[in-house]
Amino acid sequence: MSMIIDRRLNDRNKNATNRARFIRRYKSQLKRSVADVVAERSITDMGRGGEVGIPVKDISEPKFRIGQGGDREMVHPGNHSFSPGDRIAKPQGGGGGEGEGGDGQGEGGEGQDNFMFTLSKEEFMNLFFDDLELPRLARNVLGDAKQFTFRRAGYTPSGVPSNLSVRRSLQNAMARKIALAAPLKRELRELEESGADPQEIQDLKDRIDRIPFLDEYDLRFRHKVKEPKPISRAVMFCLMDVSASMSEQKKDLAKRFFTLLYLFLNRKYEHVELVFIRHTSNAEEVDEHAFFHDPQTGGTVVMSALNLAEEIIKDRYAPDQWNIYGAQVSDGDAFGSDPQRSAAKLRDDILPHCRYYAYVEVPDNASSITPLGAAYSQIHSENFAVAKVMGRRDVYPVLRELFQREAA
Repeated sequence: MSMIIDRRLNDRNKNATNRARFIRRYKSQLKRSVADVVAERSITDMGRGGEVGIPVKDISEPKFRIGQGGDREMVHPGNHSFSPGDRIAKPQGGGGGEGEGGDGQGEGGEGQDNFMFTLSKEEFMNLFFDDLELPRLARNVLGDAKQFTFRRAGYTPSGVPSNLSVRRSLQNAMARKIALAAPLKRELRELEESGADPQEIQDLKDRIDRIPFLDEYDLRFRHKVKEPKPISRAVMFCLMDVSASMSEQKKDLAKRFFTLLYLFLNRKYEHVELVFIRHTSNAEEVDEHAFFHDPQTGGTVVMSALNLAEEIIKDRYAPDQWNIYGAQVSDGDAFGSDPQRSAAKLRDDILPHCRYYAYVEVPDNASSITPLGAAYSQIHSENFAVAKVMGRRDVYPVLRELFQREAA
């Protein structure tokens, strides 16, 4: 007797199907709540699950009720204070009725709490990054492929029964039977025309009948060969300005953007490498920990980061074998000819090798025009995008805007 043990990680009295249905039905409300929660989280807690709140009015279900109008006969209980025709005075101080209020009730009112829903880490990440992707990602290399595809490569006389080609096997059987029986049938006709011994003729007929309809030699099996499947191999260059003009608030916004970008890439892609470059007046390639945690300050030379990125591309990432992407965050403060030289370097030497490059600026105010932002605004390319982040709540919407899934 078979025994089935359900080992799914469901809570007691809860069902995974119901959770999936709820998330699917209120996906837009959950996404808004997730974005609000992430704006208040610390950088280290970005990728974990947690509770999100949904306004009760957003999850209310439609109900049927008896509408007004029509002829109705109703019997109401009597009272000891009023008689038919009495005039009722207006209450002093306005209406005193108690109603059910929503969020934002005035003083003394009764509001409604949000409906709290706990998301696992997997559900949280799915809602966060389900409709994001790297633009123009191409499968152009074989590399160290871990995925393979099977291609038809003719027929083979041996194989498993599931790959047996009945049509080809019957063709071989018919051809073999015709080839073996043809000379015997000619000999039979000659004996019949010459009036030979009937026993000899019958023996020849029995010999023809004993030719097997299907022999093991006739069997043919579909042959398939395993080929490595092309993969989408990509590299993302993360360039962050950590100069003195980048205040702690601006650095926090930059790190939040790169943290979400890092989670997105690791969540959705297997063959994506990240190159972390930070710069002041000099640029250096650092590891993940140093990029997000080590303090550094100094002057501002954007050109140094672009030069280093170009050198790394030439040394390690051939454009014909890698999908190259870039993301740069800066407050836009640059001096002298550095903004114009950096824009020319990006336009002429880096963008031609990139599938997509995003520049995110964290200026002091939304209306300000920075030297680097003004220089980058002169770059007109379909694989170059510019965005501004003014606060924590802008980080996730900007990431979605820059890496929104393209229409098919």
